[in-house]
Amino acid sequence: MTDRKFYKTVMKLEVLSEEPIPPGTNWETVIHEATEGDYSMRELSEKETELNGKQAARALLLQGSDPSFFRLTPKGDDTD
Repeated sequence: MTDRKFYKTVMKLEVLSEEPIPPGTNWETVIHEATEGDYSMRELSEKETELNGKQAARALLLQGSDPSFFRLTPKGDDTD
């Protein structure tokens, strides 16, 4: 397994609006509306977790990404 460390950050936001936010609205649109438009927003929490190679490979797969994004095998080993 790789000796490199990886980091997963989970952020939670609270958004207030006069109308429902349409399903599938991307974060970029929500943040733009909160800074320039009609939404009010605040950060509720942020959590950072250190991951080893195996955990990072699994997290990438769960996101629908590929472990090779971080030059890892699916088992968390370095590909180099």
